[in-house]
Amino acid sequence: MSLNDTPSGERLHIGFFGMRNAGKSSIVNAVTAQDLSVVSDIKGTTTDPVTKAMELLPIGPVLIIDTPGFDDIGSLGELRVKKTRQILNRTDIAVLIVDSTVGLTEADNELLSLFAQKQIPYIIAYNKSDLVPDRECKPNEILVSARTGDKIWELKEMIAHISKTDSEERHIISDLISPNDFIVLVTPVDASAPKGRLILPQQQTVRDILDADAMAVVTKEFQLAETLDRIGTKPRMVVTDSQAFAYVSKIVPDDIPLTSFSILLARYKGFLETAVKGASALKKLRDGDTVLISEGCTHHRQCGDIGSVKIPALLKKYTGKELNIALSSGRDFPEELSKYSMVIHCGGCMLNEREMVYRRKSAEDADVPFTNYGIVLACMNGILRRSLEIFPDLQKLID
Repeated sequence: MSLNDTPSGERLHIGFFGMRNAGKSSIVNAVTAQDLSVVSDIKGTTTDPVTKAMELLPIGPVLIIDTPGFDDIGSLGELRVKKTRQILNRTDIAVLIVDSTVGLTEADNELLSLFAQKQIPYIIAYNKSDLVPDRECKPNEILVSARTGDKIWELKEMIAHISKTDSEERHIISDLISPNDFIVLVTPVDASAPKGRLILPQQQTVRDILDADAMAVVTKEFQLAETLDRIGTKPRMVVTDSQAFAYVSKIVPDDIPLTSFSILLARYKGFLETAVKGASALKKLRDGDTVLISEGCTHHRQCGDIGSVKIPALLKKYTGKELNIALSSGRDFPEELSKYSMVIHCGGCMLNEREMVYRRKSAEDADVPFTNYGIVLACMNGILRRSLEIFPDLQKLID
């Protein structure tokens, strides 16, 4: 996979914020060396967030986000400011662009408070250094000029330094296996499967196995028994698509660890423990409760869709209750969660870790249990304990 093919959820999200006419879009264009954003002397030219996935040296694959002015006015302005606040939920590094001829404004200070509140590392870039060349800068500040290009490279170096400081090596499966291990991956291909390719968690798992110098054997669920017979050796682990849990668990011997792509991805995204704890809410659901089923990506829902069809049907069967099901997808995640009795989220492969943390934290703040597809499907199929065998500390959290 080339850097430009890197999924958005794996890219460093760099958000550019500030007042109207501070020069955000001009700085974005200078940093990316592209005419990414429309530039004008008229205030409020950027009316919606503009995103661009690209390779930005010396950082690597990133998602650049140019946001509307935070001091926008009127009813449309309020919507733009709301959009900007939402962007903060998925921003890994924030760059506050300040007009150096004006200095920090009330809106700028509000943004700085939001950065601190959401624990987002940030840089303050004072634009128009050609007009105010003598400003003193703190360690996380820099004086730049979009017009002359002065200190733009240094700004990129500052962003790169923060990204290295803030980074943490994560693994999907490679830290759980050894070189030359056989890992069997069960990947159903049905009407909801993307044409001509595997879904992203499956692709990422295959790559992580190869990075560990282990061997991935990929099969469909109805070929699993024959696959296990033919490989001639006991696999280190079987990883299945969550919706095939019930079928696969009957085939895989008890002495072979079994888990799902969704469970591995929840660990990779940093919310597996939360998801395991959240599953206990399944037993507490009552008639009339509303369950939010949320997906991070936007796709055309088909007959047999796991989020809108299969999980709701299993919930009704497992709980025996008449539940209200609410659905959300893509960036359309509700800000107010208190009306829900439970949130069941997808693995989050298309969302970066910071946005998954935000969604989990939103549920936590509203005292709403938060779990994911793989965990609830394992739970409702009676194999949650087994699916967490590779994480014995988490087995202790199961009711």
